Amino acid sequence: MQKLKTIVAATLLISFTITSFGQVRSVPKRASGSAVDILIIGGTVVTMDKDRRVIEDGAIAVKNGEIVAVGKRADVMRNKTASQTVNAAGRVIIPGLINTHTHVPMTLFRGIADDLDLQEWLTKYIFPAEAKNVDEAFVRAGTRLGLAEMIRGGTTTYCDMYYFEDAIADESKKAGVRGVLGETVLDFPAPDNKTFEAGMASAERFIKKWQGDPLIVPAIAPHAPYTVSAEHLIAARKLSDRLNAPLVTHLAEAKTETEFIEQKHPGMRPIEFVESIGFLTNKTIAAHVIQANQAELDILKRRGVGIAHNPQSNMKLAAGVAPVPQMLKMDMPVGLGTDGAASNNDLDMWEEMDTAAKLHKVFTGDPKVVPAEAAFEMATSRGARALHMENMIGSIEVGKRADIVIVDFDDLNQTPYYNVYSTLVYATKANDVRTVIINGRVVMLDRRLLTLNESVIKKDANAYRRKIIKSLSH
Repeated sequence: MQKLKTIVAATLLISFTITSFGQVRSVPKRASGSAVDILIIGGTVVTMDKDRRVIEDGAIAVKNGEIVAVGKRADVMRNKTASQTVNAAGRVIIPGLINTHTHVPMTLFRGIADDLDLQEWLTKYIFPAEAKNVDEAFVRAGTRLGLAEMIRGGTTTYCDMYYFEDAIADESKKAGVRGVLGETVLDFPAPDNKTFEAGMASAERFIKKWQGDPLIVPAIAPHAPYTVSAEHLIAARKLSDRLNAPLVTHLAEAKTETEFIEQKHPGMRPIEFVESIGFLTNKTIAAHVIQANQAELDILKRRGVGIAHNPQSNMKLAAGVAPVPQMLKMDMPVGLGTDGAASNNDLDMWEEMDTAAKLHKVFTGDPKVVPAEAAFEMATSRGARALHMENMIGSIEVGKRADIVIVDFDDLNQTPYYNVYSTLVYATKANDVRTVIINGRVVMLDRRLLTLNESVIKKDANAYRRKIIKSLSH
């Protein structure tokens, strides 16, 4: 504290320091030394680097959206001046959480159809509701709602596949949230494109428009092997190759999908089928991967496919249990996802961590599988691998993008605290997230959203609720 006072007293220029309580005060800025944009000081830094360093009384320096120093507070602050200083004393600083699979505008369908199997849920409720309601305005309103929910829960990167993805990218950019965003293509009419060919043309325009953006990674997203023909899956893969864009899809997500593929392509299961046609690449991100045996996991590992595990959605739709313990044993790039809020019914990554750890314990009968640290890893560094972005995000390391979350650790549900990973996975809730920084920009400070208007978002969402109810009654 004395060192901090000395630094403050010695400065000449004026900047702002943000305290842990959200107060902003003017602070003199030193004329000499290394200038950075943000200093996060105090607290316990859970780096998730390869050495799994946990730094007590740590600090992080950020410049131009990048982490330029991380370590003990005294070391990081030496000769540093900052425009903003965030006091995280008594709290825990973690990498931003990574939601590896969702359909963000579907927050507006939260709770319209529950307690159904996947095919009935899709064909009788979701697809008809989308046909009657989804347009660009719907997508923007639902995206803003989902972004606000994710920021509040400490999610800094998400992987999406939906319609009007250009609008989703636009809203994500405005909110300051990082996204791998896939324009969905189907063999039947979608809300934004009525033919597969139109969808592909739209996807190409979308990818070319957003490539190189600091927050948005545009992708092509053929929906699934049961909604997109072999010929069209290959066309999507070729577009991914030509534009060097991620290839996002659902794969092996339910028994009904396996039965469909086996009937249409005798002797093959979904993963075997997409491998046989040359669909899988090291840019593929496959959601669910429930129906997967050892030979099929070997295929995915060999191809470098990223996997999004969605435990709560899979449980709610009784779709099955993905072989995650085996994936982890094979060191596969598997992350956690919420799926859309219509099948979950939230975008809370803390619940997914807790559920993932417990689901696989009870399913295998082994309490040692998917320990807390492994579950947290799937939400951070391993999730970054699943999105093929491990060089940019997923850990607090010099050279990575500054996607950083500050979490309270003194709530009743976290007291007493013994082990940081146990407390993060089994005790921490979304409401314990205090401050969120994405790409070096503070987007939430002490629970206050800085890039989104919560009251307007709720008003718009409730207006759509009335419209959706009316549309389903006809």
